[in-house]
Amino acid sequence: MSADRPLLQVDNLETYYGPVMALRGVSLDVPQGRIVTVLGGNGAGKTTLLKTISGVMDPEKGSVRFQGQPIQGLEPDAIVRRGVVHVPEGREIFPLLTVADNLMVGAYIRRDIVAIEADLEMVYGYFPVLRERKRQQAGTLSGGQQQMLAIGRGLMSRPRLMLLDEPSLGLSPRLVQEIFAIMRRLNREQNMTMMVVEQNAAIALDLADFGYVMELGRIVMAGDAERLKQSKDVQAFYLGMHQEGTRGARRWKQRKTWR
Repeated sequence: MSADRPLLQVDNLETYYGPVMALRGVSLDVPQGRIVTVLGGNGAGKTTLLKTISGVMDPEKGSVRFQGQPIQGLEPDAIVRRGVVHVPEGREIFPLLTVADNLMVGAYIRRDIVAIEADLEMVYGYFPVLRERKRQQAGTLSGGQQQMLAIGRGLMSRPRLMLLDEPSLGLSPRLVQEIFAIMRRLNREQNMTMMVVEQNAAIALDLADFGYVMELGRIVMAGDAERLKQSKDVQAFYLGMHQEGTRGARRWKQRKTWR
């Protein structure tokens, strides 16, 4: 994709849900220090891709390499220890635990107490509302605050790569802008590499350096984020799909795709 050194390399990945092939030969790179977005509608295979990378699902074929080492087939906790953290769709916080306890769960693989406290302060610096509500049960937070907590919990494992699944899901436009601005700061200030799965193509392409478009388990388009934004196909058939629903998806499937 570029001269940048890939931190994550996915090659010819095939993953099944029972008898159904959900990923069909997916290949992509995520360079160190960059933000890569994966776009696509419901059922495109985006979430399956993240689950396969993070070890929640095992691929039938293909490879996933992180820092040059294969990680496919490892248990999720082993992949977290390698430096890959998955912020799942729907946040999956622990609703009965406090905000502070949720954040500390993110540091479960660590024993460096002083550094954990420093990272907790770092998280509170990016998400001041979490400090204000640190003794509050996480399940009583708003949707946007829960998303902030999910990202903060991921940061507490001190990852080198964050996989974020639909961080804009169910949030107001104002909150989406706020959270994506913080993600941009994390990338710039912490050199945090991110792979962001999104249906909201407009904001994802504004955030990312590079993008992939998935349909029916395949990568059908790839390019620099600015190039994808300017592409007439993306504007007409993908950005339009975000606004118009399945009509755009049906039209897109009739188009010749490229990579």
